[in-house]
Amino acid sequence: MRKPAFVAVDWGTSSFRGWLMTADGSVLAETRGPEGMLHCANTGFAPVLADHLAKLGAAQDLPVLICGMAGAKQGWIEAPYLRTPTRLDALHDGAQRVATPGDVRILPGIAQADASAPDVMRGEETQLLGVTESGFTGLVCIPGTHSKWIRIESGSLVSFTTYMTGELFSVIAQHSILKHAIDPDAGSPAANDAFRDGLQRALNAPAALPASLFSLRAAQLLGFEKQADGTARLSGLLIGTEIADAASRYGKHPVRLIGAGALKDLYAAALAAAGVEITIVDAERASQQGLTKAAIHLWGAKFT
Repeated sequence: MRKPAFVAVDWGTSSFRGWLMTADGSVLAETRGPEGMLHCANTGFAPVLADHLAKLGAAQDLPVLICGMAGAKQGWIEAPYLRTPTRLDALHDGAQRVATPGDVRILPGIAQADASAPDVMRGEETQLLGVTESGFTGLVCIPGTHSKWIRIESGSLVSFTTYMTGELFSVIAQHSILKHAIDPDAGSPAANDAFRDGLQRALNAPAALPASLFSLRAAQLLGFEKQADGTARLSGLLIGTEIADAASRYGKHPVRLIGAGALKDLYAAALAAAGVEITIVDAERASQQGLTKAAIHLWGAKFT
């Protein structure tokens, strides 16, 4: 029977995910809930963790390692940002111990403290640790509400850029004139002809995004396109603009794509259309692997 070594937690803004882990990174049990940072700001973090540890059946002396927004200023305790450039395999050095029963620690985020390109991340750094080798050099893309593009050199995170692509999609689709061009029953965007056309327009002329957005509405008013295609076309325009800008910053190098679900599929299709070679890694598994690597650095002697 495999022995539990520690508990891994990815604590986001609006969600909690926890796993009972072995020393080699295998998952023995899992627990999930909506008790993210925003929820815990009112109810407290310790009771939520205790409840999920009970669901996992975790022993009281089992160490707990947390990544994500629990380490933000508004979180449980602040785990100060590491500054770029920083080695990913040194994340554990910035882990902060929580004043609570047991050994509970929170990993830091990473900040790009550059006045010309300020940026921050929390949670993604742990995924990056999970999907890269100690000497890895290359590009990583993590799609999401705030997508990340990261340049890593010889295992060190040297620069990154955040794109508000997912948030822009939501704001435009719900609070702009384009809400009339989006079918509310269309569901998640699909990599169909409308998506590919919007994508190609953005790849060819990313600076024309403001005009391309309005033409989406005009094309429907004039009968050239259907409302059912609005969601996919808007998604293609925004993702294409992101990829075009990332290519201008980092070049068209192979990309490790960390993602899940429909959004991962959209980015995979978009990157392939842009002529970018990709390797896909599951986002949740990336978090588990990153937390395991950091836990081995912190408590490895106890795991044997």
